[in-house]
Amino acid sequence: MLLRDPVHGLVAYEGDFEKVALALLDTREVQRLRRIRQLGLTSLVFPGAEHSRFAHALGAAHVMTRLLDHVGPRQADLPPSLRLDPTHARDAFAAAMLHDLGHGPFSHLFEEVMPSARPHEEWTTAILTDPGTQVNAVLRSFDPEMPARVASLIEGEHPVPWLATAVSGTLDVDRCDYLLRDSHMTGVAYGNYDLDWLLRSLAFAKLEGSDEWVLAIEGRKGLPPIEGFFLARHFMYQQVYHHKATRGAECLVRGIFKRAAELVREGATPEHTPEAIARAVVGDPPSVEAYIALDDARLEHCLSCWEKGSDAVLADLAGRFRARALPKTVPLPEGEPAKWEEARARACDVVRAMGLRPDLHVWLDIAEDVPYAEPAGPSSEGLWVTLRHRPLTRLGDISFALERLRNVAVVRPRLCFPREARDAVLAAVEPVIG
Repeated sequence: MLLRDPVHGLVAYEGDFEKVALALLDTREVQRLRRIRQLGLTSLVFPGAEHSRFAHALGAAHVMTRLLDHVGPRQADLPPSLRLDPTHARDAFAAAMLHDLGHGPFSHLFEEVMPSARPHEEWTTAILTDPGTQVNAVLRSFDPEMPARVASLIEGEHPVPWLATAVSGTLDVDRCDYLLRDSHMTGVAYGNYDLDWLLRSLAFAKLEGSDEWVLAIEGRKGLPPIEGFFLARHFMYQQVYHHKATRGAECLVRGIFKRAAELVREGATPEHTPEAIARAVVGDPPSVEAYIALDDARLEHCLSCWEKGSDAVLADLAGRFRARALPKTVPLPEGEPAKWEEARARACDVVRAMGLRPDLHVWLDIAEDVPYAEPAGPSSEGLWVTLRHRPLTRLGDISFALERLRNVAVVRPRLCFPREARDAVLAAVEPVIG
């Protein structure tokens, strides 16, 4: 099976991988990923960011095939129980392709705006293990236990621990694909790194004083690509994923769903509200069938109907979103939460005086990320580096750049408010934020 991909070029799934891919691609759950944007609302800022979770799933599966091809000949030193066999390889390939099945509309945002929402990882497990899904039937056709094994791999659990981390870990096939793909499709260069060299620098190593084996970075030649990987991730978060206009749009959607939830609880459910949303906004988990019926197109149709609906508040909010009348934002002083709350309170007073509801229009948005997280102590988690004549060493203890980024939270607080209130809000908060 051959595919053309804008990021990886020619993608080939061969042998057992081809059989799995062809069977899974025809399932409704995998095809649904065509209708889930990879970057949610980011296309409101970067017009090219229209790529789907489907394209990313194929890319992650391709990276997994390349990883397995590389490590296969390097397993001689591993204990037999930690070596790949055809079943392990097939499960890993399927896990890479299916790891995003549980994402809702607008990507990560959907689970953030729903009260008591299940994380997308839990929905992925539910879809894989539900006997009523097509993807479950396909996996069972290969092996009755395959759905459970694939779900465990995605959750980071497997008898071969290094394989689990390749699916869900600090350096996994998911991140390896989405950094390159998101960078390419948004038209920025921040997410580029040397995937070829990074894969070639991976080697097996045994942790000193234990029987655990890890997939480590081999020698100093592997430092530039792994540093490039984490620096690319850091820059993508700062410049793309946490872009101020995208965060403002997300705040607007939070206001939309907060108002929709109020109407549902009042018994005035807005017309054309999907069952899954009506249940989710009141904390009642929808069924797997109702959940997978949701996608970006259905949610956008829902917003179109709400814009024309009878509730003036919801119609106004939905109309702002559809017209891209996004909130304005102002950065707040880092590390001073008392000033954040004071600025928010002042903005609420301004918006209230304009006849708008502050709880739907004013948001304290705190974007946070840890560029490189590394556990302390003897844990095998995280990344390791093999150096000649030296013990296996944690990446953060070798890399000049990552030692400084290690476990450091980068926090970007912002105040979001309606665009028509911009001048008045800025005047009100200036004495607070300076």
